[in-house]
Amino acid sequence: MSHLSRRKLLKTGLAATAGALGLGVAARLADKYGLVPPDHGGIYGIGETLTYASQRLLASHSLAREFSQSQISKPPFANEIDPPTDKFKRLQAGKFVDWRLTVDGMVARPASFSLDQLKSFPSHSQITMLQCEEGWSYIAEWVGVPMSHVLDVVGALPQARYVIYLSMESYPWESIDMADALHPQTFLTYGMNGDELPIGHGGPLRLRLPRQVGYKNVKFLTHLTVTDNLKGFGKGLGGASPEGGYAWYAGI
Repeated sequence: MSHLSRRKLLKTGLAATAGALGLGVAARLADKYGLVPPDHGGIYGIGETLTYASQRLLASHSLAREFSQSQISKPPFANEIDPPTDKFKRLQAGKFVDWRLTVDGMVARPASFSLDQLKSFPSHSQITMLQCEEGWSYIAEWVGVPMSHVLDVVGALPQARYVIYLSMESYPWESIDMADALHPQTFLTYGMNGDELPIGHGGPLRLRLPRQVGYKNVKFLTHLTVTDNLKGFGKGLGGASPEGGYAWYAGI
């Protein structure tokens, strides 16, 4: 059976099962094919599962809308924050020469990249909207290296299913599946609107994930871990946000 026909069969099966036999049976079908999010066990678990499974079957390769230069929002932008720690401020004072992004886990070549090394990789730009679950949004031009390129450099193993990304902030960490990690619009971003990524927006490096809402776009990145299972991290829900009651998959 071709990949396309299998995808169509699964999509049709999920929809038909949900309608004819109920959400619980449809969720079990999603589980059979590995389309269950890590926070499926909560009060909204069945709904979260069907949302995630349907998105992966219907729109796994879709692109977030991109805008023109004339549509870039004017400052001030929402949600600027102060540097998180004294350690960060020391790195900032040293122009981030000692800052590193560590990449480990299920990779053939674990690595630690300086900011200059990341900037030496092929750079890409996108003008996309950052949307928050609280209702605000803004459009900006983001410059960085696709996460897919970094994962290729370190040799992510074929059995990997997720990328966990951690911030220098004490609370935020999140994760995404490999479909989002390898998506061409998922950036490790170091530039914004023709300049360095401002500290208030997560500089020197933040994740840009324009197909998901703001809290998945973690600031002050320092660490990526590639894994096939999220149960050994935190409460096993895939990030700080689902631990706080938000959805792990927050697609727009």
